[in-house]
Amino acid sequence: MHGFVPLAGRTATTAAWMLADQLSVVARTPGELVSMLARDARRTVIVLPDLHAADDPGAVTELALALLDVGHVRLIVEMRSGSTETEYERLTTVRSAVMDLDETRWTDQERYAERAAEPRPVAADADTVDEELLDLDDPAAVCAADPWRVSTLYERSGDGHGGLRAAWLRAGASLTREQERADRAVVLLAALGDDADPRLPQALASLTEGAPWRVIWRRVRGDIAPPWTGPTRALAAGRGPLAGQLVVADHQGTIRLLRSEDAVPVGRLSAPVPLPTALAAHPDGTVTTVDAQGRPHTQRGAPTASGTGLSALLGGGATPLEQLLDDVRAYARKLTVTALASADRVLAVADGAGAVHAFTENGADPHTATLHRGPVTALAALDLQLAEGGGTVPVLYSGGMDGTVRAWAPHADPMASPVLSRPCAVTALAVAATEGGPVLATAWADGLVEHRALDSDTVRRFRPGIHVNAVVLTPAEQMIVGTDETLVCLRLA
Repeated sequence: MHGFVPLAGRTATTAAWMLADQLSVVARTPGELVSMLARDARRTVIVLPDLHAADDPGAVTELALALLDVGHVRLIVEMRSGSTETEYERLTTVRSAVMDLDETRWTDQERYAERAAEPRPVAADADTVDEELLDLDDPAAVCAADPWRVSTLYERSGDGHGGLRAAWLRAGASLTREQERADRAVVLLAALGDDADPRLPQALASLTEGAPWRVIWRRVRGDIAPPWTGPTRALAAGRGPLAGQLVVADHQGTIRLLRSEDAVPVGRLSAPVPLPTALAAHPDGTVTTVDAQGRPHTQRGAPTASGTGLSALLGGGATPLEQLLDDVRAYARKLTVTALASADRVLAVADGAGAVHAFTENGADPHTATLHRGPVTALAALDLQLAEGGGTVPVLYSGGMDGTVRAWAPHADPMASPVLSRPCAVTALAVAATEGGPVLATAWADGLVEHRALDSDTVRRFRPGIHVNAVVLTPAEQMIVGTDETLVCLRLA
């Protein structure tokens, strides 16, 4: 049994959130959950008791039937006879085995009689009590209340509640997890659109005292001022001439430049890249993007300037990185590039076979190491400062479909053990040197983002409630998280 969701009082949406959490994926809607499970061919067994007591048995039945269409999913559904005839008929007309527990052969009559004789407490009408006492317009009230009940009430409500309803349903997969009120306020604020009641951002910010994060700015689907820039599929911090800017690729391949301080658009690159999966910003202002076929594309995001490290390897050329990038592109014809990373002293690509290929100033032939079982899904690069006067050494962090993060210095043997390991894939990585030491940000397929101080192993966590496609760390010690619905800038409290 891989998933177990008691359906009493649940809607199809809240049932999908609970199942997604148990199955280590993130899904905002029943449809997203079904799509996620369809992409994972492992046999999955899900138990759904009390369908008759669901908030909307018809909608939950639709979810069950959609799950049954996924060939490797098996369901055990319980419902009370006579209470949901339509749903019963719909479920039993598909391939199914029916066990009628009213039949005496399935019942120990003596134990049944003992249980039937036990006194039962009489519960209050939860719907009436909650709707009378819970103010859905009050951010403090909804952050402190039972999140599952809040979710159901927001789904039923036809009112926008000043923007709280849309934000809650957008991030509900995170908000319904067990957590402190302050952490819930951070998530809710990060999902709040600019059409919300203008008093709400400050009200929610005042509730975040004690949480590890502060929301610096947020951009949400539908925002007008500044405009929503579209789903974030890849993200990088600008360097050199692009310092202080974010490089953001959307689902259509448009690559925009945003100010890091407030996400206001300041330009875009001339050529879109179809279905981008990764990008890197180089020290001379050029940007390399990888498309869905694993092909790298490089274009200039700002006028070329002379510099150091990789940007000065060729010296004297109009585009100092051009020859090195040509070497990378030539090598990439031998493989399908799945991830990309760049620092002053290293440029690296990764492939679907678990290997990382690092190009350094020593020449065109890369250092190669097989670090993962299955595809590499994310790469990050850092020029790590050695002891005083010892210079720097390039270090790569790679994340894989195998659920591990590994560190590798290209001139050394790979470490035997992973830096991190979890039972779900890595979706994004970022690494940066800060005044407090190196920091690693890791996004996972279940929606978790971890911010880890590598010198102290101190970890802060954030869950936006939406699948995370990209994460970046800025020199201002901010963490920016990109999803299909939101782009959020956080800073440690």
